Amino acid sequence: MMTSALPAARAKSDRTAALDESITAWALAARGGDADAVERFVRALDRDVRRYVAHLCGDPQAVDDLAQDTFLRALGSLHRFEGRSSARSWLLSIARRAVVDSHRHAAARPRRADTPDWQLTVELVQPCDLPGFDDGVVLLDLLTALPDDRRQAFVLTQLLGLPYAEAAEVSDCPVGTVRSRVARARATLMNLLGESDESEEPAALAA
Repeated sequence: MMTSALPAARAKSDRTAALDESITAWALAARGGDADAVERFVRALDRDVRRYVAHLCGDPQAVDDLAQDTFLRALGSLHRFEGRSSARSWLLSIARRAVVDSHRHAAARPRRADTPDWQLTVELVQPCDLPGFDDGVVLLDLLTALPDDRRQAFVLTQLLGLPYAEAAEVSDCPVGTVRSRVARARATLMNLLGESDESEEPAALAA
């Protein structure tokens, strides 16, 4: 099973790398005023930006505004983008700053009401008609047990597919720290899955 999983993982990594190259090329073309490249760049990363800001902000009503703010900031800064890192990691870094700025702004005024947690936010922006959606909801439920830093590292690398180096850039921490956080997140999730399976066995036997 391990042997068969390796080619699949490698193929997925190759596809992600190829897509990132295309997205970065679109960003560079958009910097030169190519309107079609701008549209391709935004469309390619819109879902990733929404998932990431949803994970960070915890307010479903703020996701649209934060995503829009992220792209407005990015398009206004494209003239400074030189392609030294992937456009995806560059954009997610901007998204992170947009969320941080939003939190700072919100802290300066009283909250009107409690907001749902980040899990509900991600579920709301996740397409519901795709194969594996139910499994995705289960995973999101398990992710609530992780500390924020480990959950962020897991989301960036395992759900959004960023290389560890780029996830470290987005998170503003060393690559080794990201690797450690992901490893600990995986261990915690595996333990939780094991506990879930054990709790379901007696119920299945009783049925």
